[in-house]
Amino acid sequence: MRNLRTLAALTLAGALTTLGLAACGGGDDAAAGSGTPAPAPSATAAAASLTVKDPWVKAGPAGEMTAAFGTLVNGTDADITIASAESPASPLELHEMTMKDGKMIMQPKAGGFVVKAKGDHELAPGGDHLMLMKPAKAIEPGDEVAFTLKLADGQTVDFKAIAKPFAGAEESYDPGHMAPMGSAAP
Repeated sequence: MRNLRTLAALTLAGALTTLGLAACGGGDDAAAGSGTPAPAPSATAAAASLTVKDPWVKAGPAGEMTAAFGTLVNGTDADITIASAESPASPLELHEMTMKDGKMIMQPKAGGFVVKAKGDHELAPGGDHLMLMKPAKAIEPGDEVAFTLKLADGQTVDFKAIAKPFAGAEESYDPGHMAPMGSAAP
C-alpha cells in the first residue's frame, strides 16, 4: 500500500512538472520560432494613443455631402498630425471653416489636423470636420459608418461613428473648390 501511494505521488508530481514546464515554455518557444519580431513600442505608440471621443456623422441622402465629427484625443507626449482620412461610405476630405470675403466658407484643411501632445482637437459643425464628399448610399440615423484616419507618419487609426440627424450650420464652400452648399451643409 505504501509503495502504491509513493508511486501515485511520484506520477502526479511528474505530470504536474511536465504540464508546468510546457505551459511556461510553450509561449516562449512559439514567439522565438515565429520569425516575426514584436513591433517596437514607439512604432505603434502614436496610433495606439490617438482616440476619437463621441464620434458621429450627419445623416443624409446618397450623393449629397455630409460630415463626421467628434473629438480627437492625443494621449502621447508628441503632436500627431492627421494627414487624411477614408471611409468605405464615401470619398473623404479633411475640412476647415474659415472667413473669406466676409462669410464663413469650408475648404480642404491644408496640412491636416494637428492634435497637440496630451491635447485634443474638436471636429464640430461650423469648424474642422471630415467631409464625406459623395456617399454612395443614404446614411440613415442609427447607421454605423467606418472611418480610417491616416497619420502623417503612415500609421492609421480606425473608428466608427453613429449617424444622427442634424440640420447644419449653413456653411458654404470656397467658390474655387465647390459650389455653395446651402441647406445641405453639415
